[in-house]
Amino acid sequence: MSRQSLVVLWLMMFFRLMLGQETVTPRAGVGIIIGEPTGVSFKYWQSPTQAFAAAAAWSFRDKAAVHLHLDYLFHHPFTQEIQQGNLASYFGLGARSKFSDAILLGIRIPVGINYFFTGAPLEFFIEFVPIMELIPATELKINGCFGLRYYF
Repeated sequence: MSRQSLVVLWLMMFFRLMLGQETVTPRAGVGIIIGEPTGVSFKYWQSPTQAFAAAAAWSFRDKAAVHLHLDYLFHHPFTQEIQQGNLASYFGLGARSKFSDAILLGIRIPVGINYFFTGAPLEFFIEFVPIMELIPATELKINGCFGLRYYF
């Protein structure tokens, strides 16, 4: 299977998940993700506490490569009140593919914090992601990033 076919397959799976689910709070966001990797970030809420998050990005670690991931996230709002906005922690499970000289496949376990601004459809997030590479060899990697998404 060619790299282009794998990219198309990943995008088709992501959009199928986005469009094929009944949701309690139908909110979709698009933005940027900066760090390892750096690129475009997408998020689609399935309920007030669960969401799909994905990215099509560029990885600069080792050899430069195209990075695609899809995660299912569980959010937990902080119980302490804050002056403005909405702050929550999250964790999840997902899959990651990297395409350079070889194709790498792995399992992601994202952990992060997100903040929704009051009066603006913006989400700021910071996440730390252990990744267990499975193909071509088993190896533990770490990603970290921050980003901003606009919701419509």
